[in-house]
Amino acid sequence: MSILLCLTSCATAFTSEHLIKTQPETIGSVSGHILFSPMYSTQTYLIERNGDINHTWSSDYFPGESVYMLENNTILRSIKITLTGGGSGGGVQKIAADNTLLWDFRFYSDTYLSTHDIEPLPNGNVLILAWELKTRTEAIAAGRDPTTVQDALKPNFIAEIQPTGLTTGDVVWEWHAWDHLIQEYDPGQDNYGVVADHPELININFGFDFSGTDPSDWLHSNSIDYNPGLDQIMLSVRYFNELWVIDHSTTTAEAASHTGGNSGKGGDLLYRWGNPQAYQAGTEQDRQFFQQHDATWIDEGYPGGGHIMVFNNGVGRPGGGTTTVDEIIPPVNSTGHYYLETGSAYGPETPVWVYHTGFFAKYIGGALRLHTGNTLVCNGPAGHFLEVTPEFAVLWEYTNPYPNIFLNHVFKLDYIASHDPSSEIPDLDAEGSLSWTDVPPGGTVNGSFAIQNVGGSESFLDWEIASSPTWGTWSFHPDSGEHLNPEDGSITVNVTVRAPERRNREFTGLITIVNVENPDDYDVIPIQLHTPSSTVQSTPVMHRMRHYVSTFPIVKILSTFLE
Repeated sequence: MSILLCLTSCATAFTSEHLIKTQPETIGSVSGHILFSPMYSTQTYLIERNGDINHTWSSDYFPGESVYMLENNTILRSIKITLTGGGSGGGVQKIAADNTLLWDFRFYSDTYLSTHDIEPLPNGNVLILAWELKTRTEAIAAGRDPTTVQDALKPNFIAEIQPTGLTTGDVVWEWHAWDHLIQEYDPGQDNYGVVADHPELININFGFDFSGTDPSDWLHSNSIDYNPGLDQIMLSVRYFNELWVIDHSTTTAEAASHTGGNSGKGGDLLYRWGNPQAYQAGTEQDRQFFQQHDATWIDEGYPGGGHIMVFNNGVGRPGGGTTTVDEIIPPVNSTGHYYLETGSAYGPETPVWVYHTGFFAKYIGGALRLHTGNTLVCNGPAGHFLEVTPEFAVLWEYTNPYPNIFLNHVFKLDYIASHDPSSEIPDLDAEGSLSWTDVPPGGTVNGSFAIQNVGGSESFLDWEIASSPTWGTWSFHPDSGEHLNPEDGSITVNVTVRAPERRNREFTGLITIVNVENPDDYDVIPIQLHTPSSTVQSTPVMHRMRHYVSTFPIVKILSTFLE
């Protein structure tokens, strides 16, 4: 206790001026707030970009280890009930802005314990990442080499919890890595098989070199993420140096099997990447991850939406420990199926974007993509945050001073955009008009006009052509659009119309373009089209006749009747 007090008092000499470097006016830098819960603090902080505290939430527990912002400034925070190894947790709390405890749920026993990360779901439920205890006897019965297991193994599992009261919740879905094992050690077991033939399964005899660590902590999964569009879950499995993707659309029974769900594969792995050695599809030279953390999907609508971003710590990386932030494009189609060529490793061969941080974070850390295309990075062991552009320019930096500069570790960050309601409201604007003259009846003409979103900077416009004149035959390319942002500028709509089969007529009307989400937000394009009185061009002849008769004085007066 005396040591902690000394460290706290020593840290008082540091001020925000010493800890913050910021360039708030830099083009591309985004306003907003950073949410984090220091690993050795019971406080959670929401800070401005200049380092000022916007808000704090209090708890009786250290984090275990992550925190997320929900609606109405409510946070969802994992808590550390017990210290039984890195990432140990034991519960989840939901805390309101006024520090009212809305949910205080425990998830631990003698045989399981929540760990590292949680994930709020759109339906209000919470995914909890956890360990479960398997005895030495159970491990050997599952085909584990007895020389590589001591007292037990602690594989990971996932539980989806539906809150039911202040301290209660129901497990409504679960997935266990233990249900999806394969091994080549013991032919007498049901899960005996050729690992290379089953990339969808987990080799119980592959894993981390346990020297100097908890020998039972076999997988050490340290992050969980959810993709609502695909209804899939992703884990970062540190000691396999891989990320795994599984199907969430299954029932619990299907998740324990090899069939069912949108994928038809039950709870088997749909995709894995980072270390093809784990399923005998590569060598050490093919390894891409080095005890990584924080594998997440980039949000749809953001630059790189649907890609995967990983904080690649760099432990054991050839050439020395260097941390990178890696972005990969998974080989997935619109239905959530991942391509794998038989006998090969899952693609891609390399990341599409790599940020070489210049530091080495041996453990913890994270990264997330902002809607500007910049990336927010958390050097966890140093409590150091930075924002970098796609071209690797550092726009903003901050060092966490809480609870003090010596114990300022941060597991990872959450980012909250500025709450300016008008910035999210689209506003449709259409520019142009269409006018055609002397169009032959039944003839076809072309034109164009422009559409743009002149609303808030963070808004997205979905639009469509709502109506066009009843005369003629009309076509538009495109006739609708989605997610038009003000930064996209204007788009051109090409128009083709076939004129009515009627002569000497003037046709007028309007094209109406509407905001799909708000029918009161619309604009119109005025139209005018004229067809001639005859297809025979007689007017020039009449002019020649008037000129001819006007040259004869006797009949000149008669020419007035031709006017």
